[in-house]
Amino acid sequence: MLKNILSLIICGVFFMISGISHARAQDNLQASSPSTMRLQNIGNKICPVTGNQISEDTNVTYEYEGKIYNFCCAGCIDEFKKDPIKYIKMIEKEKNSSLSITNK
Repeated sequence: MLKNILSLIICGVFFMISGISHARAQDNLQASSPSTMRLQNIGNKICPVTGNQISEDTNVTYEYEGKIYNFCCAGCIDEFKKDPIKYIKMIEKEKNSSLSITNK
């Protein structure tokens, strides 16, 4: 009888420890998931797809790999999704050219 009670206690402790480990693993997973990461707004003022100035009235945004990109319309987001690297390079080029104008 004592052996059975001891076995039950050991099993209970085991399940409690494994439950705590699982809960901690879930917490770590959630802490590093993209939904809880702080997103960085790129702040581009020119739509990388059309090259048009982005109006605050019609500005739409899209999150890609933890960064928020600005577009002139929702249709441009679909185009961006086809080749994000191409358009990210265009945004970087635009930002670099505006920095060089500001520094003159």
